[in-house]
Amino acid sequence: MSLLEMVRLALSRLRTSRLRTFLTMLGVIIGVASVVALVGVGQGATSGITSRLQGLGTNLLTVSPGSTTTGFTRSAAGSATTLTQEDAQALAKIGGVAAVEPEVSGQGFLVNGDSNTTTTVLGTTPAYPYVRAYDIAQGSFFNQASVDNALRVVVLGATTASDLGLAGDAVGRTVTITGIPFEVVGVLATKGSSGAFSQDDQAIIPISTHRAYFSSGDKVRSIGISVSDASQIELAKANVAALLQQRHGVTSSTQDFTIADQAQLLETFSSVAATLALLLGGIASISLLVGGIGIMNIMLVSVRERTREIGIRKAVGARGRDILAQFLIEALVISVIGGAIGIAVGLLVSLGISTFAGWSTTFSPVTVIAAVGFSIAVGVVFGVWPARQAARLDPIVALRYE
Repeated sequence: MSLLEMVRLALSRLRTSRLRTFLTMLGVIIGVASVVALVGVGQGATSGITSRLQGLGTNLLTVSPGSTTTGFTRSAAGSATTLTQEDAQALAKIGGVAAVEPEVSGQGFLVNGDSNTTTTVLGTTPAYPYVRAYDIAQGSFFNQASVDNALRVVVLGATTASDLGLAGDAVGRTVTITGIPFEVVGVLATKGSSGAFSQDDQAIIPISTHRAYFSSGDKVRSIGISVSDASQIELAKANVAALLQQRHGVTSSTQDFTIADQAQLLETFSSVAATLALLLGGIASISLLVGGIGIMNIMLVSVRERTREIGIRKAVGARGRDILAQFLIEALVISVIGGAIGIAVGLLVSLGISTFAGWSTTFSPVTVIAAVGFSIAVGVVFGVWPARQAARLDPIVALRYE
């Protein structure tokens, strides 16, 4: 008997017990759908967060102050005030550094007519949108002349502009920041959140203007550095550390600053995401295991119900391997059809999650291929034992079976 005839016979046999076949198939459908949907959601979340991290800046290094120690008590990282604007100017001269932007910040109360909001007021330089990878939605970013002359100009984040009723027409309007009038020269394009901080809710002014009205001294909160080539990030990081150690008179063991780069964040997150994806896939695979046990159970029942049929087939010349192949193909047909339906259901579930829950999902052909392979493996592994039981039946005993 050819393979095609065996498949046709298996389909014919399964059609005679449609409800039982469907219930047997249901375990495989749920298992494969779970794998496709959960892995799709996991990969979508990984892709979304990775792109968000990459969107924080162009080959970004962030230099932050170190911690302070009072007596035997060590404060949190960033509590020291060790970085200055002169440090930023010195770092800009390092080879391989494309741009540098120092930052100072504080909270400010912004008012436009009847609308108001409280948000972060950030003082920086014209290099900010390049280093932090921002696009301009309206107008333009302020220039170096604005910094040199401490002009009262402001660039609003998308959320801040919306809160002030300036989402569509902001450029040229005047808003007050803690009672001081500022001209809006631009609005940043929407970028999203980074942890608890919304990158769209801020007001950005020249660093000199910030010092003139809201802060004093030459200390900065952090320094953002854009490295020219991603392959040179480690070298640039070492050069930045060496220069700051020299300027601050410290060593690597006593340095009063920290340097973070995207590679560290991405590596940490990738490790967590891989573990999470493995966990989700493992949980979903349990459903496939249960579905496989269901296939084995039904096939064993089928062998018992069809004992007389097996005896007749052996009596007319069917070999043990023919009987083995027949039952194995029936198990494979159940698992393959169940796997195909499960893939379709999984993709629909992923689409539903993406549409209604707003979660990012990713369709991966590798996941689908793996799900199909897993469903076939389930059919083979859990179909072999019942098929062998059928193949080993003694034809005389089988013919006497009632």
